[in-house]
Amino acid sequence: MDSYDKLPDAEIKPVGELSIKFLDLGIKTFRGACDYVHKIDYGYNTNYEDKMILFKEKRGSCTSKHAVIASLAKELKIPLYKHVCVYKFTEEITTGVDEILKKFEIPYVPMVHCFLVYENYQFDLTEGNHNGKKTHIDECIHSERVDPFISRKDEYLLFKKVLKEKILPSKEMEGITEKILLKARAKSIDLLINCILA
Repeated sequence: MDSYDKLPDAEIKPVGELSIKFLDLGIKTFRGACDYVHKIDYGYNTNYEDKMILFKEKRGSCTSKHAVIASLAKELKIPLYKHVCVYKFTEEITTGVDEILKKFEIPYVPMVHCFLVYENYQFDLTEGNHNGKKTHIDECIHSERVDPFISRKDEYLLFKKVLKEKILPSKEMEGITEKILLKARAKSIDLLINCILA
């Protein structure tokens, strides 16, 4: 991912719900808003349909952090977008994944992450957060631009489409069923939650 100094430093004007919220917090630039969101504690939110949940709960995951900033960019007409990516979750990323891989006899667990794209740059506002990951996600099996507040259902349908079209037909997943991968994914989500809470 790229350095935050590549983010646009546009002035925030009161043109929408999120721009007004950041101005109320005393944040006057887009880069300042990104810094604020990056510094908010990492954690899963209770309601991803609520555009203000990050501010109410004072925590956010990649989903809510990047949704807020991509929405602010949309309000300010900055060409910065949220992308969802499906990646290979392994022990290199989070301690404890090897046990899951051995249990299900798979080479990796397909998982979903998201990040921001501006021009040719990519940004992850959860990098360096206490998010259960030892390193950042650099490689994606698939990435796609999405609506800032894509619903959990639509994100899951996108994940299932990538499973069906790219992951299951691959040579390294030969003989492995979707059901196995979904069970491994559920265990991996539990592992990440436990790492965050530790």
